[in-house]
Amino acid sequence: GMRGWLGGSSGINAEYGDVSHNIAKIEQHMVDGRQKTLMMHRKGSTRAFPPNHPLIPVDYQLTGQPVLIGGTMGTCSYVLTGTEKGMHRTFGTTCHGAGRAYSRAKSRRNLDYLTVLENLRAKGISIRVASPKLVMEEAPESYKNVTDVVNTCHGAGISDKCIKLRPIAVIKG
Repeated sequence: GMRGWLGGSSGINAEYGDVSHNIAKIEQHMVDGRQKTLMMHRKGSTRAFPPNHPLIPVDYQLTGQPVLIGGTMGTCSYVLTGTEKGMHRTFGTTCHGAGRAYSRAKSRRNLDYLTVLENLRAKGISIRVASPKLVMEEAPESYKNVTDVVNTCHGAGISDKCIKLRPIAVIKG
């Protein structure tokens, strides 16, 4: 299950996940009651297949496909799993994150590098970054609220919330 995928009770150290959010794949889906071969292009979203789907690894057959939903440098992230309802409503697709609230340019204009760093430090988050520009562009204030987005997907039944993660360190470069 999910606990094994995340390294048991010892934390996230056994494996990691890499979730594509701009990819095209040929998949089989039901359309108007008939199975069809489709080219699925997921842009700004990610695949989330339900339990017992033949295309997900055997380790996830009971839980559904795990999906990492990244928050920001200063907010939580989530692990979701795919649902059968999601297969019918969205061809097995869910969000991949919250999305930007401000453009990169607007973030650079409106946010102060040192203030962003201090806010992260106050939350106990260590940061290593290649450039001050990246800190402002990727600041928590630059993004929509990931919890709201995840709750919407969960409420719609297109994916299930499984685990909430808290950042302890950020490396940007």
